[in-house]
Amino acid sequence: MTVDGIDDAAVTAWLQARTAVNPPLAYEVIAGGRSNLTYRVSDVVGRKWVLRRPPLHSVLASAHDVGREHRLMHALQDSAVPVPPVVGLEEDPDVNGAPFYVMEFVDGHVIRSIDDAEEALAPDVRRDTARGLVQTLVDLHAVDIDAIGLGDLARREDYLARQLRRWYGQFQKGDSRDLPLVGLLHDRLVADIPRQHGTAIVHGDYRLDNVIVDGRGAIQAVLDWELCTLGDPLADLGLLVVYWTPPSATQLPLIPAAGAIPGFPDSDEIVSWYAQLSGRDVTELPYYVAFGLWKLAIILEGVYSRFSAGAYGKTDDSHRVFARLVEELLEKADEQAATVGR
Repeated sequence: MTVDGIDDAAVTAWLQARTAVNPPLAYEVIAGGRSNLTYRVSDVVGRKWVLRRPPLHSVLASAHDVGREHRLMHALQDSAVPVPPVVGLEEDPDVNGAPFYVMEFVDGHVIRSIDDAEEALAPDVRRDTARGLVQTLVDLHAVDIDAIGLGDLARREDYLARQLRRWYGQFQKGDSRDLPLVGLLHDRLVADIPRQHGTAIVHGDYRLDNVIVDGRGAIQAVLDWELCTLGDPLADLGLLVVYWTPPSATQLPLIPAAGAIPGFPDSDEIVSWYAQLSGRDVTELPYYVAFGLWKLAIILEGVYSRFSAGAYGKTDDSHRVFARLVEELLEKADEQAATVGR
């Protein structure tokens, strides 16, 4: 079958060399991914896998590193952090037009919307799901990076300075609109960088719809590791708070606003749980929330730009919602940054 971004003969041969496969294979783009392209792959006897590759075009050189994603999940296979079993990585772009990796398909639910949460999770398990989400984040931040071979993944110090430099650079290199608040907030955040709260694996995009949950609400796997690095663990917590009840929560198709769904705790309880389970001081979290808002605005501006350029194939005009959301996120980041240090 013909699917944008997939060479069926090449992918079939690649999989046959690594695992039991009964072709022909069927491919389906999994809805919800806004960065690397994600495909469900299935054979005629019902075995399923997931293939991840970069967008079709309009890709920045430092973004969409599927090799990095594969390395992280491979290293975490035997840790307390649940990840899908990986099948393999292909770095040669000649095989399928771009590097890609394949992992086993993990059954469960990905909560991408309020409707998803209400359909998949009974009200009496939602609180347990939130608690599990926090516990999994604490487990990730407790991983011994040297013991699992990730000590050289990135520099350990100056995480926030590196991140501010990286994301501002991404914004400047991308085909973005004129958004003065991006630069103004960058300068303010650089001037107010707090001390780093230790060094841990930082997921970089930790949120409810980047995990798979079962019908009882238990976390089965953490997904989407492309932004993962080493650094300050409070950055993950700050971004999780941003996602928990984002701007335009009732109309945004990208972020399931868990804080608005009955049965889920509010973000204050999420932060309290993290502090209790990790033992970390979270008094400086407002800075990390402001940074998370700013970073998310830049990420979504990139998504908007790539959609506009056709990097995700033929689409309708629904991506235009991101343009206004970016502006709202920057406005909220500006408000949050003004509270830092008070």
